[in-house]
Amino acid sequence: MVSFSFSEEQEDFRSMLRNFSMNELLPHYTTWDREHTHPRHLWEKLGELGVNGLRVPEQFGGSAADCVTTGIAAEEIGRGDFNLTYAVMLNALVSEIINNHATEQLKQTWLPQIASGESIVGIAITEPSAGTDAAGIRSTAVKKGGHYVINGEKSGISVATIGDAFIVFAKTDIHSGSKGISAFVIPTELDGVECRGYDDMGNVPIGRGSLYLSDVHVPEENLIGLENNGFIQVMNGFDLSRLLIGLQCVGAALQSIDETIEHVKTRHAFGKPLAKFQGVSFPIVTHSTQLELIKWQAYRGLWLRDQDLKHSGEASSVKWLGPKYSQEAIHECMLLNGHYAYTKEMPLEQRLRDVIGLEIGDGTAQVNQLVIARDLFGKEFRPY
Repeated sequence: MVSFSFSEEQEDFRSMLRNFSMNELLPHYTTWDREHTHPRHLWEKLGELGVNGLRVPEQFGGSAADCVTTGIAAEEIGRGDFNLTYAVMLNALVSEIINNHATEQLKQTWLPQIASGESIVGIAITEPSAGTDAAGIRSTAVKKGGHYVINGEKSGISVATIGDAFIVFAKTDIHSGSKGISAFVIPTELDGVECRGYDDMGNVPIGRGSLYLSDVHVPEENLIGLENNGFIQVMNGFDLSRLLIGLQCVGAALQSIDETIEHVKTRHAFGKPLAKFQGVSFPIVTHSTQLELIKWQAYRGLWLRDQDLKHSGEASSVKWLGPKYSQEAIHECMLLNGHYAYTKEMPLEQRLRDVIGLEIGDGTAQVNQLVIARDLFGKEFRPY
C-alpha cells in the first residue's frame, strides 16, 4: 500500500509550527538581516518547541523524531524565517554525526545543549582550496600525547561567528586522501581558534565566515568515531541535510507565492484583478507546480532514509532543484508585487538573497548532478 498522508501527530506538529512561524517569526524576519544580528532568543525558543532536538535521542533531551517529521519542521520554519531553519537543518546533521559516531562522553556533553538551544554547533569542512572536493582539505591534526594539535583554515562556514563549537574535519593521514580525514569537536573557547565573519549578500543572521586554527590543542576524547574515518561519517549525513535544505527553500518560496496570490487578487489593472490575467496566473501556476514536485521528492527521500533505503539520488535532485526553483519562484513574486517588493519593506528581496546562498552550500548544482549520474550510470563511470 502506498500512502502520501502524514500522521495525525505530524499534522498537529505542522499546525503548531505554522502558527509559531507566522505569528512569531515572520513579523521579525527582516529585522535580523537589517541589524546584522542573530536572534539567539528565537533559536532557544525553537529548542523549547522541540525543533532543535528532532534528531537527538530522548535520553539526551531530544525527541528522536523521524526524518519526515524533521522535514515538516524545515518547511514550516522556512516560511517564517529562512535563517532560523538552520536550527532544523544544521542541528539534524550535527546531531546525527555525534549520536552515531561520538563517544558517550561527547554525546552527554553536546547533545543536550544542542537540543535545548543552549549551544550552537557548526560543521567545518570547506577550505579555501577545497569545497566541492572535500577530500582535498589541507587542515592537519597531529597526535601528541593525549591531544591532537590542529592547524588550518576553514572557509564558508555557517554560524562561524555565533557558534559555540564546531565539528572540524582535518587530515590525520596526509597521504591517504579521503581515507585520512578525522573529525573533532572543537569548542570556540580553545586557544588558537579565531572566527571572522563575512559581509554576505544573504543569510546575514547566520554569521557565515572563516575559522582559523593555529596550534589548537584538542583532547583526544574529542575525536568523533575512528581516526581517519571522518569523511565517511559526514557524507551520509549530507543526504539528510540536502533534503532538508530543499524543504527549507520550498517553504520560503511557497510563503512568497501565498502572499503574492493575495496581492494579485486585490490589486487591479484595467478594471480587473491581476489574478484574472493569464500573464499573472500562469507563472504562479508554473512555480507552484515545480515546488510541489520538489516538495514531494524531498519527503520521499526522507521516507526512504527512515526506512534505511538508498536515497542519495533523491537527496541530490532535491538539493539541485529545490534552491533553483525556489529562487526563481521568489524572483517572479517580486516582479508580480511591483516596485514595493524591490524595497526592504517587504520580505521578498531578502528571501531571494537568502535562498541563493543555498544554491552553493552543501553541494553545488554540478556536484549533485554528478551524484545522480553516478546512480544512473554506475560508480565506474564517475569522473573522479
